Amino acid sequence: MELLSTNVRSRKLRGASLLLYGSCLPEEAPRTLARFAENRVGLHICLEKEHMDVAGFKLSTILATAKPRDVTVLTMEGSPHCAQLHFVAEQVKHLTKSKAEVKHYVVLDENRVEEISAEAVRCARHLSEVQKLLREKCARSLAR
Repeated sequence: MELLSTNVRSRKLRGASLLLYGSCLPEEAPRTLARFAENRVGLHICLEKEHMDVAGFKLSTILATAKPRDVTVLTMEGSPHCAQLHFVAEQVKHLTKSKAEVKHYVVLDENRVEEISAEAVRCARHLSEVQKLLREKCARSLAR
């Protein structure tokens, strides 16, 4: 189902496990998507076409009204547009104070998926923190 055209009070969403994924996944990683879609209600969006604020408003309303059990975010690795979907999910969880567990995954290729921590998603939004981590890593490497 497309995120933006799905009714926020849909019976399918109430108390469900949601899979929020990039619209390119059926083409780029169909087997991985099928594996993650098992026992989850899939909602797709392309943040290359839609603004992340629209996705955030819709997802906020879903979390507030349908109260899903959990949300899994699955996107392609390396896409700046896809990265925004992870940012949106964390921001929505924070703003709505939802109890839903949010998990993040990126597809490296059809056979490899990496779980991403909420802390990594948060850090990716703050470039000064990324820079600090890189400086520390370089300093440790030079000290060896």
